[in-house]
Formats: sequence, structure tokens, C-alpha cells
Amino acid sequence: MTKLKKSFRKNWDLYLLITPVMAYFIIFHYVPMYGVQIAFKDFIATQGIWGSEWVGLKHFERFFDSYYFWRLIKNTLGIGLYTLAVAFPIPIIVALMLNEVRNSKFKKFVQTVIYAPHFLSTVVVVGMMILFLKPDGLVNQVIILLGGTPISFMTEPAWFKSLYVMSDVWQTMGWSSIIYLAALTAIDHSQHEAAMIDGASRLQRIWHINVPAIMPTIVILFILNAGNVMSVGFEKVFLMQNTLNMSTSDVISTFVYRSGILDAQYSFSAAVGLFNSVINFILLVMVNRFAKKVNETSLW
Repeated sequence: MTKLKKSFRKNWDLYLLITPVMAYFIIFHYVPMYGVQIAFKDFIATQGIWGSEWVGLKHFERFFDSYYFWRLIKNTLGIGLYTLAVAFPIPIIVALMLNEVRNSKFKKFVQTVIYAPHFLSTVVVVGMMILFLKPDGLVNQVIILLGGTPISFMTEPAWFKSLYVMSDVWQTMGWSSIIYLAALTAIDHSQHEAAMIDGASRLQRIWHINVPAIMPTIVILFILNAGNVMSVGFEKVFLMQNTLNMSTSDVISTFVYRSGILDAQYSFSAAVGLFNSVINFILLVMVNRFAKKVNETSLW
């Protein structure tokens, strides 16, 4: 306790600086966890959380036994892993490529072009997809000109995951590459000069100098992304979803919306959401432990 007081007196300005951040997480992330207990109750609004009957794991068992369980797990995990496999490495590649551009004007132009989609809202992005990919849209017009048959991209279940992931890559790859570019700027240029004297090619220098230098950053971001595999964004899926592609587009977040908001099954939807969060937490811990053993870099 004495050490804590001394630390506070010595670094009071730093503690003051972090206070708003701590207050934010406590108020908006920890306090709402009080309501998680409705997942174990038959919640009735008029009786409140404490007054509602405790039913234990009833709602979890109902979810596990439901017709939608495996479809939701398959779709959510499928989209999450697909996104991790495709959308995670591309910003790294983009950053490595941009770092090698020597023409500053061209580099700034490319950065502006690939950063711009990040500032578009999800509604605008999905609206653009619908316009370009509809049966008489630009993409299908090109397909027809090339002698092909028009494809109903937005209603064909087989296309949903690819459209979701590729549009996500287009929207986020530029902005996500910024942190890797920042890490690349910290590399001592003398390492490249020494490698050039030894006859190393540009690709060899990228592989043996740049990649190892940003590897800790890559590992940390991979752990964070792996911990969100089951957290497939609701807004985009909901906007792209329709009755024809429901077999591949229905994920846990949209199911929770239908159950909790539309059907007013608050306890059941809370149980489903809690299950999803627990799976994410387990994945985060597992990937973090694996990364610590393999690369000696981890979140904790």
C-alpha cells in the first residue's frame, strides 16, 4: 500500500491522464455486465433482473438443441476464419510494398487512394455493392460482354462469404497498413546498407530485415484479431442479408438481433451472446499462449 501511494505521488499526472480511459471502460464495458445474469433467468421486464426467476442453463441448452445452432456456428466461424486468413495478411503486404516506394508523390497518391474507403460508412459500401453487383449492374454487364451468363451475386448463397470478405479487404486494408508502416519506419537504415554491401537483393532485405522487425507487431495484432473471430460485424451482414442467402449469411449477431429485438426473447438472446463472447475469450487465451511459446511475444 505504501509503494502504491509513493507511485501515485510520483506519477500522479500519468494516473490522471489514464483516468478518463479507465472511466470509459468501467462505465460502458464493466457496469453493463451486471445485466449478463438475465442469460440465466427468465427475464420479465416488469419484475426486473433481480425479480425474474432463475433458470440456470435452460437458455443455453435450448440454443444448443436448436435447429439453427450448427448453421450459426458454421457461418460465423467460416466468415471469421475467412476474414482472418485473407484480410489480416493483405495490410502487411501493402505496408511492405509501400515502404519500398521511393517516389514520394506516387506513394502519397497510393496511400490516399487506399485509405479513402475506410471513411465510407458500411451502409454506403453495401449500397455500392448492390448497385455494381445487381443483375443489370456494371459487373454483370461486363460478364455479358465477355460472353458469360449474369450472376445474381447478392442473392446467391455461395457468393456471400467472398463478397463480405473481399469488400472488407477493400475497405480496411489501407487503414490497417498504417500501424505496420509506422513499425517499418523504426528500422535502422544501416541494416539495409550492410545487407546491400553483402549483395542481398531487395526481396531478401524485405524478408530478412523488414519482416522480422515488424513481427512483434504482427503477432500482437494477430492475437487481437483471432480473439474476434466469432465477432462477425452485425451491420454489414444484416445489410447484405436477404431471404435467399440466409443459409450462409445467418450468423450469431443477426440471430441475437432477431431473437432479442424482434421476438423480445431477452434471456435467450443474452445467453446466445454470452456464449459467443466466451468462445472469443477462449480463442484469445489459446492463441496468446501459443504465440508466447512460439514467438515469445504476447499480450500478457
